[in-house]
Amino acid sequence: MSQTSKQDVSELIRKARAGDAACRDGLFALCRSYLGVVAQAQIETWLRAKVDASDVVQQTMLEAHRDFARFDGASEKEWLGWLRGILKHNLADFVRHYRGTAKRQTRREVRWRDPAASTLAPGAPEPAAPGATPSQEVARMDNELRVAAALAELPDDYREVIALRNFQRLPFSEVAQQMNRSRPAAQMLWMRALKRLEQTLDEDVSP
Repeated sequence: MSQTSKQDVSELIRKARAGDAACRDGLFALCRSYLGVVAQAQIETWLRAKVDASDVVQQTMLEAHRDFARFDGASEKEWLGWLRGILKHNLADFVRHYRGTAKRQTRREVRWRDPAASTLAPGAPEPAAPGATPSQEVARMDNELRVAAALAELPDDYREVIALRNFQRLPFSEVAQQMNRSRPAAQMLWMRALKRLEQTLDEDVSP
């Protein structure tokens, strides 16, 4: 997995804006995994049965391609913020649609959680041990793309348990129910997933 710097993204933005089609494609490809992580973090449990994160990402990518000329930033931070804004709008559309067709879900509205905020906010059930875990690095602006790429390399069940526990902040009892496992098994899976994520991140920075 190659490491991408802010300068790389800024250069891709500059060249894409100048008409370089390959750089434009590369810029979007670079951020697909990131958008997938963000989308999975935003979709609450009740909506996951109705909305697939990949569908939200695909819609966001299509709209970003269409409206690329409207993006006036130049940095990685500005680029990712612009993409998150489109994603947020699309998720809100899904919520409005399903709230309109399922009134019983009105009070269970999807809340937007900015990846720049802590994934384990005060009051979250069963918080993880103090200190940043590898999965919390996705909340740090400097590492968003790198951590998202590392998450994309994990097995599906590892990504799911991290999304449920660290992004959706569910207690292990609910994580276990969602994954059809016992509570101890869900906790063990979560610990293995974080260890694998840490190893993947370490490999990324190895010379």
